[in-house]
Parts: sequence; C-alpha cells; structure tokens
Amino acid sequence: MPSQKLQFHIAVVGGGIGGLCAALSIHHHCPKDGSVAIDVYEQAPEYKEIGAGLGIGVNAAKLLHRIGLGQDLNGISGHRNGIWISFRRYDNGSEIVTVPVDDRQEIRQSPVHRAEFLNLLFDHVKKRNAAILHNNKKCIKLRDRDSLVELYFADGTTATADLVVGCDGIHSNIRSQFRSDNPKYSGRMCYRGLVPIKDLESWWPFESYSISWLGPDKHFLAFPISKNTLLNIVAFVYSDDDRTQESWTAFCHKSEVQRKFESFDHTVRRTISFMNEYPSKWILNDRELLDQWVYGSGKIVLMGDAAHAMLPHQGAGAGQAIEDGYILGRAIADHLATFPGRETQKLEQWMNLYQEVRIPRAQKAQATARQAGEVYEMQTPHMKGKDYADCLPLVRDSLKDRMQWIWSGDIETEYEERKQHLMDLSASERFGDNRISSTREIQY
Repeated sequence: MPSQKLQFHIAVVGGGIGGLCAALSIHHHCPKDGSVAIDVYEQAPEYKEIGAGLGIGVNAAKLLHRIGLGQDLNGISGHRNGIWISFRRYDNGSEIVTVPVDDRQEIRQSPVHRAEFLNLLFDHVKKRNAAILHNNKKCIKLRDRDSLVELYFADGTTATADLVVGCDGIHSNIRSQFRSDNPKYSGRMCYRGLVPIKDLESWWPFESYSISWLGPDKHFLAFPISKNTLLNIVAFVYSDDDRTQESWTAFCHKSEVQRKFESFDHTVRRTISFMNEYPSKWILNDRELLDQWVYGSGKIVLMGDAAHAMLPHQGAGAGQAIEDGYILGRAIADHLATFPGRETQKLEQWMNLYQEVRIPRAQKAQATARQAGEVYEMQTPHMKGKDYADCLPLVRDSLKDRMQWIWSGDIETEYEERKQHLMDLSASERFGDNRISSTREIQY
C-alpha cells in the first residue's frame, strides 16, 4: 500500500501586500491536491493598508498577470498617459526631463491605491481558498524543532510549520532573531494626501497627472490612482526628527504643507489647496543591505520589507516584494515536485536558489532608491555646492534611463537558468554517488 503523502505546511508571517502576494503565488504554483497548506498570520485586527498611492512597475505587473490578477489590477489602476514621471523645476514648472512609459499595453505601469490593492489580494485569497487568514496574531519568536518550526504569538498561542515566510515589515520580529540591525532614518519625512482629479481637470496644465517638482532639499510628487479619479500626493522634505518607528504617523493641517512649499510653482500651491484638511506625515526609514535571507536549514526565509526595506523614491518597493513572492512560489513548487516531503536538506537548496535570484536585484533597488532621493533634491556628491541651475543637467542625465533595469528585468529567465544549474549539480552528485557505490561493490 503506498505511503500517504505528507502535507507541507507554510506559515506566512505578515498579511500586508507582500504576504498576500506570496500566498497567492505559492497557491498558484503548487499542487491543489491538499498537499500544501498555507496560513497567513497578521498582527493587526484586520487586513488593511494605511497610506495612499503605490506604484507597481511593469516588471511586477507582469507577474501579477501570470498568477491571474491582471484584469482586476487594471481595473483599479490609474493611467499615466505614456509618462512615468515628468520631472520639473520647483519654481516655474519647466521641464527637466520626462521619462516615458508604454502604458497602452494590457500589462503596464499600474499606480494604485494601497487599500484597493490589498482588498484585491484579500478577495483573491478568499475566492481561491488559497490560505487560511488569521488576525491578531503577532509572531514574537520562532523555535527550530528539527524538521519543523514552532511559532510563538503574543496572545500565548503557538503553531508549527515546515516553512516560515517572514514578511512582517521593516521592524520584522523574524529578522530580529537573526540580525541585530535597526531601521535607518533617511533624514526625510513626507506629507501624504489625496486630491479628487475632478477638482483639477479644468486647469491642470500638463498632459499627464504624473509630475514631480524637484527643489533643493525637497520635492513634490503627484500621480493618478483609482482609475484616474484621485491624485496621490507625496511631498518630501528634509527633517531632523529621527523617529524610527514604522507606525509613526502624525497629522497636520494642510497649512503646514503650504508653508513648506510656498516657494514652489503655482500648480503645486494650487494642488495643495485641494488636499484634505489634515494630511498625514510619515518618517522615511530603510534598512541596510542584508546578504542572507534563509535560516534554519531552509525552514525560515525573509521577503519584502523584512528582507530589503527601501525608500520610496523609485516606486519599486512593492514591486520587489511581488517579485520575491513570485520566485518563492516557484521555488517551493519545484522543491515539492522534486523532493516531496520534509527533506530539509533539499528544501534549503531550493530556498537558497530563491535567495540567489532575488538578493542582487533587491539590493540594487535599495541602493539606487537612496541615490534617487539624493538626485531629486540635488544632494549627490557631484551636486553639493553647485547652483540649482548647474545641477539640472546632472539630474537629467541621472534620471532619463534610471528605471529601465527594474522594469525590464526578466527574473523568470534568471530563475530557470539557476534552477537548471541546481538540477545539473544534483544530477552530477547522484552520478558520483552511483559510481562510488559501484566501485565498492566490485572491490568487495
């Protein structure tokens, strides 16, 4: 009588965008025969996102289309009218450089409202029965139990899993068990708000709603979300208020934003006048580069902000988390197809493959996001001390092709190449073992 196949249990710690994307990718790629069980543990009372706009580049949108989310994604996206961002002078609105995108395709740049996108993911998890969703489950500790990992929660309960996926944000408790580093304050904060586009249509002077006004030590970004019904505003300023709590948000009267940007172009000042009366204020933190995402002999992996929190200046953070989840889903599926059951040595090989594919791109995105912020506000080593006008050619050269490597990255091909190398190596090891075994038999 054939032995019963063991169920492979995956615990996803963190129910934000990264965690739900990971659950959907794992469910999409793995068998639907009950051999894989996914639990998502969210520390908050409900699954929700705070904040407003979020940029999903074509690289990440492509992966969401592959796992069956594309039509719904397009249904909540804004449209940039062929322009990623038009960068303009802060004082008079004249063009510095405009970065085009081809958003006429089905798979395209997708600026979305965070809450709407999380709701989309949540609905697909429920509709597909992809995972069991838990609320009020803050994971505070993990313990290695041979072939399993035990999870301890703040409410005193525990759970076990074959694989734990830590995507619990920039202040990750999972990461803190293996690394003692802390979030790094960027020296900047931002104001966030939304403006109904209907209030702007009659007087907006540009062909796209995706504009960034660049000034010394501050810049003002706008882009459309929610099917071009809302304009997302993110206004960045230098701040020495070093608060490094992810949850630190405050609210201010929009008159504070008006004072901070009173020297900016008339379009900026008029747009601020339409903002909600009390916009939010956010401290901007990121993390140092992390060279290891896999722990516990492959039974614990990091992804998203837990692995590579980055500043928002390239709009790539969510996209990198989506790439993480997609490749992780493929690696888990290939592990189970090749080595079903709880073979942790083999699991570690596949989780290391996930890490090898993802770390170089994520680290580059982290580093270049920091650099982009310095470019926007003329604070690079080559720009410091120069007049504003003298900086503009340097800004133009830095920004015109900056995003191409992110948007055009083909992680599917890279994964296939590294997977083939792993399979060839495994076959070579098996061949070597067979040769040794045969030789011993002859000697005896």
